[in-house]
Amino acid sequence: MSIKLENVAVAVRDLEATIAFFTDLGLSVLGRDTVSGEWADTAVGLDGNHAKIAMLHTPDGNGRIELFEYLHPDAIETEPTQPHEIGMHRVAFSVDDLDEALAVAARHGCQPLRGVATYGDVYRLTYLRGPSGILVMLAEELQKG
Repeated sequence: MSIKLENVAVAVRDLEATIAFFTDLGLSVLGRDTVSGEWADTAVGLDGNHAKIAMLHTPDGNGRIELFEYLHPDAIETEPTQPHEIGMHRVAFSVDDLDEALAVAARHGCQPLRGVATYGDVYRLTYLRGPSGILVMLAEELQKG
């Protein structure tokens, strides 16, 4: 049996604001749709499932994130997860210029949780809180080959 990661999906409060954040970081919108109907109810396990969705991908085409803004049932606001909580942890991206990526994030009101760290001589990296409280890790490789 073979297996391949297709995408990571995240429910968001504001689809347009979240798309703007990720496209400003360099992702591209691959497609958009509105999903509902019996097939969506069955697949997701929610009666009356109705959502606006967008699929974004990284420039290399390998990484995908699917964003959902629920129209029905009503989205449930929760406290944003903390890095040490069990469950969905974060979305991580490699960037070629961490300072530039942080400037883009700042334009969306997003700042590092604590600061920028250096992991050995491998990465400069940070976690920040993106739209809808999404934890996003940005990492710049230090020894670019």
